[in-house]
Amino acid sequence: MRDMEKTNEINGHAGNHTEYPIPAAEVDKVSKKNCQLNAQKLLANFFKRNLLVILTVSGVLVGVGIGMAVRNVNLTRAQITYFAFPGEMLLRMLKMIILPLVVCSLISGAASLDTRSLGKLGGIAIAYFLVTTLIASGIAIALAFIIKPGVGAGALNTNSLRLTGTVTNNKEPVDSFLDLARNLFPANLVAAAFRSYATDYKTVTTGNATVGNLTYEKIPTGSDIDGMNILGLVLFAILFGIALRKLGPEGEELIKLFNSFNEATMVLVSWIMWYVPIGIMFLIGSKILEMEDVVLLVTSLGKYIFASILGHLIHGGIVLPLIYFGFTRKNPFSFLSGLITPFTTAFATCSSSATLPSMIKCIEDNNGVDKRISRFVLPIGATVNMDGAAIFQSIAAVFIAQLNNVELNAGQIFTILLTATASSVGAAGIPVGGIITIAIILEAIGLPTNDLSLMLAVDWIVDRTTTVVNVEGDAFGAGILHHINQQEMKKQQAELETVRVEAIPNVKSEEETSLLVTHQNLGVMPSRKGNMESKESVL
Repeated sequence: MRDMEKTNEINGHAGNHTEYPIPAAEVDKVSKKNCQLNAQKLLANFFKRNLLVILTVSGVLVGVGIGMAVRNVNLTRAQITYFAFPGEMLLRMLKMIILPLVVCSLISGAASLDTRSLGKLGGIAIAYFLVTTLIASGIAIALAFIIKPGVGAGALNTNSLRLTGTVTNNKEPVDSFLDLARNLFPANLVAAAFRSYATDYKTVTTGNATVGNLTYEKIPTGSDIDGMNILGLVLFAILFGIALRKLGPEGEELIKLFNSFNEATMVLVSWIMWYVPIGIMFLIGSKILEMEDVVLLVTSLGKYIFASILGHLIHGGIVLPLIYFGFTRKNPFSFLSGLITPFTTAFATCSSSATLPSMIKCIEDNNGVDKRISRFVLPIGATVNMDGAAIFQSIAAVFIAQLNNVELNAGQIFTILLTATASSVGAAGIPVGGIITIAIILEAIGLPTNDLSLMLAVDWIVDRTTTVVNVEGDAFGAGILHHINQQEMKKQQAELETVRVEAIPNVKSEEETSLLVTHQNLGVMPSRKGNMESKESVL
């Protein structure tokens, strides 16, 4: 203490404060250290914020590496199945969460919007989905006629490609669309969670066999097939949400219940998301192990693969971003940068429905889209918006026509355009879901469905870019509707401000007077009575 006091006396003696300049080398050293600390902090924040994205992308790359390395081991089919088990678990987790997520998010979303806003947003969403799917089909048909993937591929057959899968579909196009309408109104909501309606046929014989005038008639009959009836659940959830809002105070408690259910489901989604990198790694690796002869496949169907992927790149990389920019005047690629994880999930799982949980979470957390918009639009988009599927199906239809040396006329091309757009709505949001719907297009234009098994050979490649474009279209749709909703809110707020400002003069008291009264008041301040007399004299 004495030493410190002595030092202070010396420093403060006679008021003289001696300042010693800090050497420049020390300043540079400190500034460099601060810069390094700031860089480390920024880097740590970047990794912390994007850790899940980095892990997911790494999972894809590691999965490719593991698949190529283990491919030389020549694993048996049973061993490949065991190898794919972690990936299978990811798919099961994502599918498990689809039903509560879709139903609860749509009910809470529809109940949180007034009927006018719901009708307007729903109309814009459906119009956006239909227009983008039509554009996608048009791009696909144009590319198929330019690239001609089926010309020169007439020697292809399932034996040369060692295909064992077959696709059978003898359903009439009209029955396919009637099934779509029937599935909108399921007879049993509980059964709709795991079964959907599909038309089957039975042959009835009429006439007399002895006379020889037997006739055979194919009669459509109803049957149930495995698979969630997502269309019926979506429509019911929307209508139920509207009904709850119509109830007013009586429905508020149930709305709160579904809101809480929805938030709890999103918590489960956030837990599942951390398993996504591991599951994706084994999904990609196992798919590489299952490939037969990749070189033969690419050389035989390379033009078809190229046409499909090019169509997806044009639509997903140019058309959809331009539409988003046209509506919002914002950078579409900065919007997409926040959705890398769901895009990677879509690429690995080939399922729009399985990607829905991660898409809802990322579009809300990273891009700031209103929950009411995202949880209303994205489940509908995952069901009815299939831009990538429309491209894939249109190119496949033209490919099979060229494969069979069939010249398509204008009427058939128009039929492909409309049928691909309509049938993509009913396409299941699961792997290989679009293959079956191609049969509807082929039946509509009178082409054989025997060559559909060729699509199975390359479906594992094309279906990945197909799913990415599907979910990208859903995301842009939610972003556009979020922007429109914000503009409407700003407009309403401005109108309310205008009304409030205009209403202020009408509620002013007599004490708020003109400048003339104010000047006269300055000279009559001594008494309240004089002030009132002054006002009266001026008025």
